[in-house]
Amino acid sequence: MLASFLQFSMSGLTVGAIYALVALGFTIIYNASDVVNFAQGEFVMIGGMVSVFALAAGLPLPVAGLVAVIAAMLVGVALHRLAIEPARGASPVVLIIITIGGAFAIRGLAQVLFDKQFHKLPGFSGEAPVNILGASIVPQAFWVIGGAALIVLAVTLFFERTLLGKAVLATAANRFAAKLVGINTGFVTGLSFLLSAAIGALAGILVTPITLTSYDVGTLLALKGFAALVLGGLGSATGAVAGGLILGLCEAFAAGYLTSTYKDAIAFLVMIGVLLVMPNGLFGRAQAERV
Repeated sequence: MLASFLQFSMSGLTVGAIYALVALGFTIIYNASDVVNFAQGEFVMIGGMVSVFALAAGLPLPVAGLVAVIAAMLVGVALHRLAIEPARGASPVVLIIITIGGAFAIRGLAQVLFDKQFHKLPGFSGEAPVNILGASIVPQAFWVIGGAALIVLAVTLFFERTLLGKAVLATAANRFAAKLVGINTGFVTGLSFLLSAAIGALAGILVTPITLTSYDVGTLLALKGFAALVLGGLGSATGAVAGGLILGLCEAFAAGYLTSTYKDAIAFLVMIGVLLVMPNGLFGRAQAERV
């Protein structure tokens, strides 16, 4: 019983850490620009696919991962410059549709540049499972959880300790006031796309040794990440991380103790259930508007 519980817990935390990173990417862009970027899952796909093909081309895994992160960042900047920036001032619905269109374009380009097959990276510490209290855990799970924790810590330090990070926070708090004090809000928005793309690519590199990757894996990841975002509270980085971990654990326990048939629906059922009780999510703040 304990072994099963530990097995499901580690599985849930591993998957939930990826959901948390996707939701964190959503949050960074949303706070800086009020854009819900549904192409966020494609950054994860780029991280996995580019690293796989770069490794196959003969590059060492660390270099292949670096190439993948740079490729995702370039795509993120291109999405901002070519799609979001020209539509500045459009309604949120229009911007969401633009990001969905961007996701389709990136997916189609990936299908042409790569292929339609599933691919896998080698485990960073080998493939032999580690036995802990009767549970068999693949070493890559520790890389995913530890890597996600380091990424969240680095992002937190970036926002709290650097001028660029504080400029992003200022833009998120009040875009007009940020412009008045000399902050280039257009640059800050582009930076948010760059940062979220790097986070997504790192998530793809970490998880590909476990879950495989292909040109179309980004769609479901974006939906799960958005579910985690809404569950935790729109615009809350803490909520994004907590929401991702909660969804991952709920999926793992539901698949392990009930059935795996509807595993992908669990995230949305949990999200709906929480929002019925807490419309602003777990860490969201109620907003009041003076009329």
